[in-house]
Amino acid sequence: MFQSYFLTTLRNLRKNRLFTAINVIGLAVGTLCCLYIVSYVEDQFSYDRQLPANTYRINSRMSMSGDAFVNGTASPPIGPQMKEDFPEVEQYTRVLQTNLFGVKDHLIKYKDQALYEKDLDYVDSTFFNVFSYHFVSGSPDGLKQPFSVVLLKSTADKIFKGEDPVGKVITIDNTYGKQDFLVAGVVDESLGKSHLHANIFVTMNSNGMGKYVYTVQRWGGENIVGTYVRLRAGTNTNQLESRLQPWLEQHGGQEMKQLGMTKHLVFEPVTDIHTTTGVLHEMSATTGAVFLRILLAIAFLVQGIACINFMNLSTARASRRAKEVGVRKVLGAGRGDLVRQFLGESFLLALIGTVMALPLLYLALPWLNDITGADVHPKPDLVTAAIFAALVAITGLVSGSYPAFYLAAFRVVRVIKGNFSSHISAAGIRRGLVVFQFTLSILLVSGIIVIRSQLRYVQQKDLGFDKDQHLIFFFRNAEARAKMDGFMDDLRQLSTVQGVSKSTNYPSQPVVNDWPFYPPGKDVASAVDAKFYITDENFVKTAGITLVGGRDFRRTDVGGVIINETMARKLGLDPATAAGGRLVPQNNEPIDIVGVMKDFNFGSLHEDVEPFMLWCGPDGLKGWGSTLSDLIVQVRTSDYGALLAQIQGIWKKDLPGEPFDYRFLSDDVQLQYQADLTLAGIINTFALVAILISCLGLFGLAAFSAEQRNKEIGIRKVLGASVMGIVRLLSGDFIKPVLLGFALATPLAWWAMHRWLESYAYRVPLRWWMFALAGGVALAIALVTVSLQAFRAARANPVTSLRSE
Repeated sequence: MFQSYFLTTLRNLRKNRLFTAINVIGLAVGTLCCLYIVSYVEDQFSYDRQLPANTYRINSRMSMSGDAFVNGTASPPIGPQMKEDFPEVEQYTRVLQTNLFGVKDHLIKYKDQALYEKDLDYVDSTFFNVFSYHFVSGSPDGLKQPFSVVLLKSTADKIFKGEDPVGKVITIDNTYGKQDFLVAGVVDESLGKSHLHANIFVTMNSNGMGKYVYTVQRWGGENIVGTYVRLRAGTNTNQLESRLQPWLEQHGGQEMKQLGMTKHLVFEPVTDIHTTTGVLHEMSATTGAVFLRILLAIAFLVQGIACINFMNLSTARASRRAKEVGVRKVLGAGRGDLVRQFLGESFLLALIGTVMALPLLYLALPWLNDITGADVHPKPDLVTAAIFAALVAITGLVSGSYPAFYLAAFRVVRVIKGNFSSHISAAGIRRGLVVFQFTLSILLVSGIIVIRSQLRYVQQKDLGFDKDQHLIFFFRNAEARAKMDGFMDDLRQLSTVQGVSKSTNYPSQPVVNDWPFYPPGKDVASAVDAKFYITDENFVKTAGITLVGGRDFRRTDVGGVIINETMARKLGLDPATAAGGRLVPQNNEPIDIVGVMKDFNFGSLHEDVEPFMLWCGPDGLKGWGSTLSDLIVQVRTSDYGALLAQIQGIWKKDLPGEPFDYRFLSDDVQLQYQADLTLAGIINTFALVAILISCLGLFGLAAFSAEQRNKEIGIRKVLGASVMGIVRLLSGDFIKPVLLGFALATPLAWWAMHRWLESYAYRVPLRWWMFALAGGVALAIALVTVSLQAFRAARANPVTSLRSE
């Protein structure tokens, strides 16, 4: 029986080569997209799955100055004290990312090798008792000793070039000074991906900020360390979390009252961290679960469009199969036998399409990974096999179910007499499926138009500072910073250099410094938490920031501040007259307000402008994390090649041995929208695929329609119908469903894009033309597809079609 079904299926597929090709190509392309997206989403949800389920991060839910937020970090004493006070806590560890403090590059030296490396984390000696890494060599016990490190294998290979690193001494030179460290081990990430990625793990009990974490005893502020706990099996996290608040109040209640803040500690499963957004001070970039659900929806939409093609073409060819069904029924075939026959055909086509998709997927992987910014490589494991089998099963069932039951429902007497109608309107179903296809396609095209409009708005909006023609240079260690002023003086001699300024940070980068400030005569309850850069006196002019009150910094204004309009208003001050007043930093001497600057977007346009200020400290401000290591250079040139060659020459003269490294400020501003650019690229790609598959189906239906109406076309031509008249006749049946699809897609697209735009504090308004353009694009593509086939049919010789009459 199975062999008979199989042979019949092969004969039918071979007999109808055009429709078979359209179905297979559509299913292959749709399956390729679906396989990749499902693999990408599975990869994003795989982070930290190698850890036990009872591993949590302690987040700080805080409220200060009327603003509520969640930090992925906590105060240093919380972890060790929890281990001591709560028996449910089996182990704890803390992680201090130097990136969070603007220390991004570390000079590593070993013998004659010297290189800059990123991602250095201070960790407790218990780190590898909580997190799972594969030790290539060495042991985690080595981290119990001060000034010891564990290296990621890729970093160890670059430094030691084949030598066994364990027991060797390397020198690390960065903002915290120059220090020798003993290599205790080498690890790789073969056990699984983690939201924590570091190239160098330094034991906390060493120098710099690590040593500070060991000694500080603040419970409200200093939320600077990622704190992780492994709970004992059977622990009720909700009950334990409820006991944390009185415990936190006992240790830090007085401090939090002085700071004017409230704080709650909450457990977050480590497996949720990578797919949760909206948490401040994250250890790495996250991918939102909503974004991943959008991707899955796109995957299933594209695959659904391919399945619709199969259903449409199968029902369109039903009249050709009707006599086959009638003969089979006369010979004793039951409805179940026919359903199995036709479902078998769809499963075979789904299998062929999916098998074809696999090599295409591996060929397209570099391109697709470039679009998503990921590193997805589906492996021949059980997960991939399960995804493959599920796609074949679902695609075969969805695409073949209606044709199978539709064909099996034909009545024997009618089909033998040549009446192929059934109780279900096949033409109506086909039109409905075409409407559904183009509803989805227009929905995706609308997404392209709105997202591109928003990204164009982001690129063109006045951010309140000048992002173009600005270069950023970095001075990563004390030796380099000692030569910073000389380099700045030499740059000022270049005619193309308009301004030079040094700062602790620059726009587009996370601001690591913030503190509560309030006017004299008031208390901390009225304080405003403000972020700040420490800069020299040239920052305002160099960055192109506009003042709305007071004046710019002078060299003698050390300790003075320029606040933004938002901060002035939150303090109850008039931005035009606030200059000349004073502010009180918590537990410090009052400082002078020199000027007020117009609000500028120092962060991304996803967020509103927050209270912010520039603090004048050309040589740093003691006690305020004041390492001025970023240099901003304003230039005016159209020949960057010549300018950078000049600057490189000055760099080699002033800083011999230091790698020449720079960035364009405009590039860093753009990087803030990388997730949106990725989404735009994904929707662009898969919307194009969806439209191509839809048009492929329309092409097949148009070809079938022209074939069915062959004699009608011949008669019309003999009676004087023009070619364009026949083209309009044949095209009209397909244009109406596209127009109906547009009518259905528009409100859905408006709702979806409105929700997406809500993630931006500054956004483009939704306009009617965005959706009209999407419908017009889809209509034009459909019209061209159908008209080509209709024109071909209209040009045929009527004698050929009427010869048999």
